Amino acid sequence: MLNPSIYYHCPISSSTSPLASAILSPILAGRVDELAALRRWIEGARDEAGVTILISGEAGIGKSRLLRECIQMSDFSKKSDMLVLQGNCYEQDRALPFAPFVDLLRRIDIGLLGEVPHLDQLLKLAPDLAAQFPDIQPAPIAEPEQEKHNLFRAWMSLLSGPKGLGRLLGSLLLIIEDLHWCDDVSLELLLQLARAAVSQPLALVLTYRSDEVNASLSRLLAQIDRERLAREITLKPLPAPDVESMMRGIFQQTNPISRDFLETICARTEGNPFFVEEVLRTMVESGDIFQFNGRWTRRQTSELHVPRTVRVAMSQRVERLNAGARQALLTAAVIGQRFNAALLQSLTGMDERQLNAGLHELMDAQLVVENTADEFAFRHALTREATYAMLLKRERRELHRAVGEVLEAECAQTLIERDAELSYHLFEGEAWVKAMTYAHRAGEKAQAVFAPREAIVHFSRAIEAAQKLPSPEEEWQRMGSLHRARAQAYETLGEFDRARSDFETALTQAQSTLDNRAEWENLFSLGFLWTSRDMQTAGDYLDRALTKARTLDQPATLAASLNRVGNWRLNMEQSDAALTLHREALSIFVTLSDEAGQALTNDLLGIANMLRGDFIASVQYHDTAIALFRKLNQPMNLSSTLGTAALRGGCYQSDVCTFPQASADECWQLGSEAIQLAKEIEWRGGEANANAFLALAMGSRGAYARSLICARDALDIALDIDNPVWGGVANICMGKTHHDCLSFEMARVHLADAVAAGRRVGAAEFLRMGISFLASTLIALGKLDQARNLLDELPNRAPAEAQTTSQHLAHAVRAELLLAERNAQDALALVEAMRAALPHLQSNTSARLGLLRGEALVMLNRPIEAEQALLAAAQAAAEQTLRPLEWRIHVALGRLYRRLRRRDEAQAQFDSARTIVCGLADELDDKAIRAALLSGFDAMLPDAPTITPLRAAKQAFDGLTAREREVAALVAQGRTNKAIAEQLVVSERTVEKHVENAMGKLGFTSRSQLAVWAAEKLKIEN
Repeated sequence: MLNPSIYYHCPISSSTSPLASAILSPILAGRVDELAALRRWIEGARDEAGVTILISGEAGIGKSRLLRECIQMSDFSKKSDMLVLQGNCYEQDRALPFAPFVDLLRRIDIGLLGEVPHLDQLLKLAPDLAAQFPDIQPAPIAEPEQEKHNLFRAWMSLLSGPKGLGRLLGSLLLIIEDLHWCDDVSLELLLQLARAAVSQPLALVLTYRSDEVNASLSRLLAQIDRERLAREITLKPLPAPDVESMMRGIFQQTNPISRDFLETICARTEGNPFFVEEVLRTMVESGDIFQFNGRWTRRQTSELHVPRTVRVAMSQRVERLNAGARQALLTAAVIGQRFNAALLQSLTGMDERQLNAGLHELMDAQLVVENTADEFAFRHALTREATYAMLLKRERRELHRAVGEVLEAECAQTLIERDAELSYHLFEGEAWVKAMTYAHRAGEKAQAVFAPREAIVHFSRAIEAAQKLPSPEEEWQRMGSLHRARAQAYETLGEFDRARSDFETALTQAQSTLDNRAEWENLFSLGFLWTSRDMQTAGDYLDRALTKARTLDQPATLAASLNRVGNWRLNMEQSDAALTLHREALSIFVTLSDEAGQALTNDLLGIANMLRGDFIASVQYHDTAIALFRKLNQPMNLSSTLGTAALRGGCYQSDVCTFPQASADECWQLGSEAIQLAKEIEWRGGEANANAFLALAMGSRGAYARSLICARDALDIALDIDNPVWGGVANICMGKTHHDCLSFEMARVHLADAVAAGRRVGAAEFLRMGISFLASTLIALGKLDQARNLLDELPNRAPAEAQTTSQHLAHAVRAELLLAERNAQDALALVEAMRAALPHLQSNTSARLGLLRGEALVMLNRPIEAEQALLAAAQAAAEQTLRPLEWRIHVALGRLYRRLRRRDEAQAQFDSARTIVCGLADELDDKAIRAALLSGFDAMLPDAPTITPLRAAKQAFDGLTAREREVAALVAQGRTNKAIAEQLVVSERTVEKHVENAMGKLGFTSRSQLAVWAAEKLKIEN
């Protein structure tokens, strides 16, 4: 067997830094279709019909990596019937005839080379090899045309002749890389090889840069195309998901890459794999990416540097330009990624002819592209940045200032506002006053259209410009508003620490200038911000804001504070107080005819009533809020309300209550719109919120696949922005789904994480929910002491005193624990107390409480009441499409009927449960979870009783007795009742009764149907 390492050569760039050398993608991201096609075409060349394959794409796009991956994973790299040879073209060898073939020749094993014909001709091109063959004298050099003919014949014999290398082993894979640097003679030879490959076991693979095709290569490609000699693979830039896969592979990271970082890398590299690796390598070497506590973290993406390899390459390309083109390129780099030809002409002072000549040269050098007649752009963002870095700082400053002045003059004439461009150029031109003014305006505009990332850039520029002023303290009031505005943008993106810092700075500045309104705004904002991290700190800020609001004589401000404090109290399990505060706020907003305030308050009242278990009132409040937010065009608030409204059909923590019959599709539509809106305005926390709530809603209905997708998305975002609240809710969703699917150990892991998040934040309502679900899972695992210890941590209000669904949920889990401890009397008493405490249950049935009540009654040997309770619970679960509860109720009924020796009814209930479980399993994509559900369900069913052979036969034949089957068989043979009676020695009336019974059991109405059944089931032939 041939060793591929001998015959396959792929240059690997070396690095002086072990850390830098590690910044290589361990996977081939994307390229699935391209890799499959390449392998298929090469494999086909083992037959007599070979193939020529062209692989094209820009520099760094991954042509060599695709080939290397194909070689390493394909069978032909391990088998002895295909020889792999490679030759490379190098830029410095463009004038050297047969350069890639000579490169290839030097890589061939000496033992194989000695067996090929015409070696004396080839040794002339590689004198260093002649010493290896002392018995072969290099052929004399002939006249030019004859010499060319001789060498072509020698190369063709070597690579495609009957005694060539490929024929020695069976077939040949010949790779020639970088044809854009190939000499003309070699291109001619490659055309001949492509023609020969049609009838040879030869796979000829040629790679080239599509953006550097010269005239000679262009002619070769045109000829190959005319003769239809080749298949082609054109590699395009990687989309964002594949770039993320690369980055996760490089850093061995299981969590998703943060969206802003991924977008920045994609924008800078434009999906070029080499650029991705080089940018990341530069970031590691410069400390922009570093390991902290065993995890990779990064600084702000604005601090990224241009990779040294890109700088060097750009420097070499710029040196080859003439003076005019070089000036145009450097000036264009200051203007930006896209630049206007008229503006470039104004800055360079070139006339039309000079400018056009320079642009033509830049386009020929593949540095810029023409978008329109007047607008051009750099081919790559890194190209522009590397060019920009070549200028002195003072040169950049003067050019930026000049650009700003020209743009400002144009704006004055056209009345077109270009605040973003002006703020950038005037800031870089160090015109601080104008830069601050334009940047502030640009930031406000970005914020108005929900573009938080752009707003941060502009507000940061304005803050820095203000700090450069001789007396920055004179701008303190403006500085406060700038810090507050930037904090709001950071908050939208989920960047807690930066938002907190800016709000605190704005608060300090408001207090120093005695601006009471601004002080209230920042206290209010800090209180809301801290609700995602620490409820105690949040409460302190919100109380201070409410105190300040009462001094301002501004009713709307007071109402806003009442609302925020009310929501805080709701999360601390003080729902009565929360409702009082929200109603007071609503009254104020109604008096003021403030629709925005009314919308926000209706949303909060909807949440409060939902957590109290009053879903009817909650839906009414939320529908009012949704209509107002749509009218006012407030996408952030609308997203929040839609996300919560998705719970109107019920969710995991509310299954002790009853609720309106909102379909799963209706809830999915509400939640999906919420997610989409949050994405559009880049509200990371809102996106996590909507995903988490939608996961809760879908999971309770048994839509586990959708629930898990949403929960994982919520968890990924929560981890990215370090939001323990939404991370905890996402873990609750995943834990409950695993619990429902009987994968209890995995459920315990997720729910333990959720409880840890609840303890960190200190939100009583959230913590109680997490502890309740974790205790339920521990009960399922048989860890009753641990479950009791957990539940004992919670303040144990009597059911009549419970104010929220989570408090009722905790009581339901306590009832579970009592049943597991065989204390049915106390369990029943607790359930009855809960039913009495929930006013919405007076005329309705809670499926969850019905199941608990029925199980307690079974344990107390009260079967009639137990059956009634379980049947009512099953009906409620079916009506509300609570499939996970429904199948459990059917199992409970089956066990009850089995205990009562009502075997057929028991089996019917077990069959109903199995039908539901199999339906749930079919919808699951995760094979492990599906297997856990199916196997766990089987384990829950009681062992089937031992049955007699007669009963087994009866079950096998649709309930017919042996005598009924015997009569049916005779009917199938065409016998009359009289003939059957004579044969069986019974009366004709008895035969009629057997036929009647058999048809009744089978649901038949005619004697012919019974005959057909007997023929098929009993294998009776007429």
